[in-house]
Amino acid sequence: MCRNIKTLYNFEPSATEDEIYAASLQYVRKISGFNKPSKANEDAFNHAVEEIATSTQQLLNSLITNAAPRNREVEAQRARARNEKRFGAK
Repeated sequence: MCRNIKTLYNFEPSATEDEIYAASLQYVRKISGFNKPSKANEDAFNHAVEEIATSTQQLLNSLITNAAPRNREVEAQRARARNEKRFGAK
Protein backbone atom coordinates (compact mmCIF):
# COMPACT_ATOMS: atom_id res chain seq x y z
CA MET A 1 0.00 0.00 0.00
CA CYS A 2 0.98 3.62 -0.23
CA ARG A 3 3.77 4.48 2.21
CA ASN A 4 2.60 8.09 2.44
CA ILE A 5 -0.59 7.12 4.24
CA LYS A 6 0.16 7.30 7.95
CA THR A 7 -1.62 5.69 10.87
CA LEU A 8 -4.14 8.19 12.21
CA TYR A 9 -5.66 6.28 15.12
CA ASN A 10 -4.88 6.59 18.81
CA PHE A 11 -2.76 9.73 18.78
CA GLU A 12 -2.90 12.62 21.18
CA PRO A 13 -4.02 15.04 19.87
CA SER A 14 -6.41 13.23 17.53
CA ALA A 15 -6.03 13.31 13.76
CA THR A 16 -7.13 16.56 12.19
CA GLU A 17 -9.54 16.93 9.29
CA ASP A 18 -6.57 17.96 7.14
CA GLU A 19 -4.66 14.76 7.99
CA ILE A 20 -7.70 12.63 7.23
CA TYR A 21 -8.29 14.46 3.95
CA ALA A 22 -4.62 14.07 2.96
CA ALA A 23 -4.71 10.32 3.64
CA SER A 24 -7.96 10.01 1.66
CA LEU A 25 -6.46 11.94 -1.25
CA GLN A 26 -3.36 9.72 -1.25
CA TYR A 27 -5.54 6.60 -1.23
CA VAL A 28 -7.67 7.77 -4.17
CA ARG A 29 -4.56 8.83 -6.09
CA LYS A 30 -3.02 5.42 -5.51
CA ILE A 31 -6.00 3.31 -6.56
CA SER A 32 -7.02 5.54 -9.49
CA GLY A 33 -3.53 6.09 -10.85
CA PHE A 34 -4.25 9.83 -11.17
CA ASN A 35 -2.19 12.45 -9.43
CA LYS A 36 -4.53 15.05 -10.86
CA PRO A 37 -7.61 13.78 -12.68
CA SER A 38 -8.82 15.10 -16.00
CA LYS A 39 -11.81 17.46 -16.05
CA ALA A 40 -13.99 14.50 -17.10
CA ASN A 41 -12.97 12.55 -13.99
CA GLU A 42 -12.57 15.41 -11.54
CA ASP A 43 -16.06 15.20 -9.98
CA ALA A 44 -15.85 11.44 -9.45
CA PHE A 45 -12.33 11.77 -8.04
CA ASN A 46 -13.27 14.54 -5.59
CA HIS A 47 -16.45 12.71 -4.56
CA ALA A 48 -14.40 9.60 -3.79
CA VAL A 49 -11.95 11.61 -1.66
CA GLU A 50 -14.81 13.16 0.33
CA GLU A 51 -16.56 9.81 0.83
CA ILE A 52 -13.37 8.14 2.02
CA ALA A 53 -12.58 11.06 4.35
CA THR A 54 -16.08 10.80 5.86
CA SER A 55 -15.79 7.03 6.27
CA THR A 56 -12.34 7.40 7.80
CA GLN A 57 -13.59 9.95 10.34
CA GLN A 58 -16.49 7.64 11.26
CA LEU A 59 -14.10 4.72 11.65
CA LEU A 60 -11.68 6.67 13.85
CA ASN A 61 -14.59 7.90 16.01
CA SER A 62 -15.96 4.39 16.52
CA LEU A 63 -12.73 2.51 17.32
CA ILE A 64 -12.06 1.58 20.95
CA THR A 65 -8.74 0.81 22.59
CA ASN A 66 -7.31 0.34 26.05
CA ALA A 67 -3.85 1.39 24.88
CA ALA A 68 -2.50 4.75 25.88
CA PRO A 69 -2.51 7.35 23.09
CA ARG A 70 0.71 7.59 21.11
CA ASN A 71 2.80 10.73 21.06
CA ARG A 72 3.27 12.21 17.60
CA GLU A 73 6.78 13.47 18.29
CA VAL A 74 7.96 10.11 19.64
CA GLU A 75 6.53 8.35 16.58
CA ALA A 76 8.22 10.89 14.28
CA GLN A 77 11.57 10.28 15.99
CA ARG A 78 11.13 6.52 15.56
CA ALA A 79 10.35 7.02 11.87
CA ARG A 80 13.47 9.16 11.43
CA ALA A 81 15.57 6.48 13.15
CA ARG A 82 14.13 3.78 10.84
CA ASN A 83 14.89 5.95 7.81
CA GLU A 84 18.46 6.57 8.95
CA LYS A 85 18.96 2.85 9.45
CA ARG A 86 17.44 2.08 6.07
CA PHE A 87 18.94 4.87 3.97
CA GLY A 88 21.93 5.99 6.04
CA ALA A 89 22.53 9.18 7.98
CA LYS A 90 22.39 12.50 6.14
